[in-house]
Amino acid sequence: MTVFLKSVRGLSRLCGAIAAVLLIAAVLAVCHLVFVRYILGVSAIWQHEFVTFSLIGATFFGGPYLVLSHGHVNVDLLPMYLGRRGRLALALLASVLSFAFCLIIAWTGFEWWAEAWSNGWRAETVWAPPLWIPYLAMPIGVGLMALQYVADILALITGRTTPFGLSDGDIL
Repeated sequence: MTVFLKSVRGLSRLCGAIAAVLLIAAVLAVCHLVFVRYILGVSAIWQHEFVTFSLIGATFFGGPYLVLSHGHVNVDLLPMYLGRRGRLALALLASVLSFAFCLIIAWTGFEWWAEAWSNGWRAETVWAPPLWIPYLAMPIGVGLMALQYVADILALITGRTTPFGLSDGDIL
């Protein structure tokens, strides 16, 4: 169990690092675009799509790290009024529903990726990159986010973490 939880945590952290690198790459591409277009007066061909694809990748690859770090929006008013068992039930319900949602999105993303791959879809621009590349970020990122939810559920069930990060002394 510990090996699984540590492995998933490591994967989620790796996804966070990948998301950060993609954001940095997008910023550098925008800087390059500005320089090439406005300083050199040359047409920009690839930068717009690269930035779009990088931001798509950063969004989906950042998801597992977001779940790991509990960086998502969390209203903790209700959990603070519940007892330990109520908090655990609410945390498990939220995690299971989120896991199910991630599975649906990951499967749908996989279908889109497979269709783009098998049909050789390309962007309708001068650069014309293959569209399976940005489509692949969705099933991988959301699939790993689902895996992080599994780890969170197991950590809650085994008592390795407390629901919503609250202890018994945090009850109002």
